[in-house]
Amino acid sequence: MRARVSYRLLFPDEPPPVLEIGRERRAAFVIAVDHASARIPRRLGTLGLPPEALEQHVAWDIGALAVASRVAAALDAPLIASNYSRLVIDCNRDPRVASSIPTVAESRDVPGNRGLSAAEVAARRAQIFQPYHDHLRMLLDERAREGRPTILVAQHSMTDVFKGVRREMHAAVLYNRDRRCAAAVLGFLRRDPQLIIGDNEPYFVSDETDYTIPQHGEARGLAHVELEIRQDLIRDETGQAAWAARITQALRFAAQALTGASQ
Repeated sequence: MRARVSYRLLFPDEPPPVLEIGRERRAAFVIAVDHASARIPRRLGTLGLPPEALEQHVAWDIGALAVASRVAAALDAPLIASNYSRLVIDCNRDPRVASSIPTVAESRDVPGNRGLSAAEVAARRAQIFQPYHDHLRMLLDERAREGRPTILVAQHSMTDVFKGVRREMHAAVLYNRDRRCAAAVLGFLRRDPQLIIGDNEPYFVSDETDYTIPQHGEARGLAHVELEIRQDLIRDETGQAAWAARITQALRFAAQALTGASQ
């Protein structure tokens, strides 16, 4: 059963809502991982789900943080990641939309998200969603004050099978109004004839379905890109290292194409 939460959502000994690595790093890139963790606050139990569900895509983007951490280290870029599951609150959704706190995740019911009080919803927004975006906002503000160029990268991962249909594409490059960075990354990844790289599919960035890129990238006029990698390709360290190397090379190429500066 779901516990009522009208005050502090996290116990003092639980991890903070945001993972921040390398704030002092100097590259032009800032890497964000909206769905980095499957962690649920102890007060919420398992949200009424069987424990094995929390190991699946409904709870987090498998492999995304591992890849992003390697890319950030290789590029000397700061990384900001959400430290709690998207089942608690989705850090890549506008909190005003219904899917922000999902009552159904793909085809799975989420009992612990039904019938929430206004106080319970407010606690999740204030203590999970807002700290993540505040950290990202403050980092971008700091870089802007220093006159440092920034390219925002949102790292995600996608299932290899969706609603019973296997996805053939290995990865995807996503964008909305501004295709500058995405076009360069897409062009680089498609140089490898062995790879199938989606161009704004199977997802695309929009104001209705995304928050990080519209709010922190587009609103500031920053070059940006959202990346999806198929999860079965990055479940282990070998796959994570291989894809991190590809993404690192693609982002370096994009930075050169955008600014003429090597990264």
